[in-house]
Amino acid sequence: MSKVKGLKSKDLLGLRDLPVDDLNLILDTASSMKEILSRPVPKVPALLGKSICLLFYENSTRTRTSFEAAAKMLSAGTTNVAVAQSSVAKGETLIDTAKNLEAVGHQAFVIRHNMAGAPHLLARNLKASIINAGDGQDEHPSQGLLDIFTMREKKGSLKGKKVVIVGDIAHSRVARSNIWGLNKLGARVSVVGPATLLPKDIEKMGVKASYDLEEEIEDADFINVLRIQLERQGRGLFPSLEEYHELFGLTAKKLARAKKEIMVMHPGPINRGVEISSEVADGPYNVILDQVQNGVAVRMAILFLLLSGRATDEAN
Repeated sequence: MSKVKGLKSKDLLGLRDLPVDDLNLILDTASSMKEILSRPVPKVPALLGKSICLLFYENSTRTRTSFEAAAKMLSAGTTNVAVAQSSVAKGETLIDTAKNLEAVGHQAFVIRHNMAGAPHLLARNLKASIINAGDGQDEHPSQGLLDIFTMREKKGSLKGKKVVIVGDIAHSRVARSNIWGLNKLGARVSVVGPATLLPKDIEKMGVKASYDLEEEIEDADFINVLRIQLERQGRGLFPSLEEYHELFGLTAKKLARAKKEIMVMHPGPINRGVEISSEVADGPYNVILDQVQNGVAVRMAILFLLLSGRATDEAN
């Protein structure tokens, strides 16, 4: 059997260190996977016999179910670990939990953890592939990839395109993955939010920092709206949700200053009336549900590229 071209690493931990060739390979493969999703029976035997463990230490709806759907469409088996009911509640360490699950026969782990670096720790200690589904305030690479895939699908090459990311940048792993990936593809990125929600060194990541959403909207190609993450914030970072919405919430009035072909994105879950108005969230500019569907295709691509090459290696 010929070896399937895969990623350079056995793991997907973030976009900061992902080679641009691998980034483009994932995006190109996702296009093929999206074609599978359009079939009457959207399922192929590409990962038949493989087993993937979904290990989520934080709540998730879109990411967990998206990875589960992606695995099933590739004919892989999945195990959902309810951490609260697992041996973790008895004091078992992350590494011991994962090693035991690997011993059962899982070839890949999709992990979300509230501590930054947790997926990297597992990657160093397990032979299985580790996919970061969000670690603390570090990265969320599959969300960054699906956002970028959606942008590329809608407007082609992102070189020179302007992407405005607005909201809680300081606490957002989605923002970081978007920034690292977009910079690799030559996009221009501006981040907007109150000073208390913009990291002091954010411009070192190669972005423009601004506190004026309406000004940045004027020549933007995409606006990616982030949720206010109250669960990760301390108190007093802004006066009130009402004032935040007035200054940084995306409304139809603000969008009136944008290009006619502007596209509005949101990784979810949406807080209507806070970071985005219902009129915009349900309006003609948004591609939010496209992002959700594209998330399955991108996660199919990630699983396929990480596991299919190893599958053929084992068969040879």
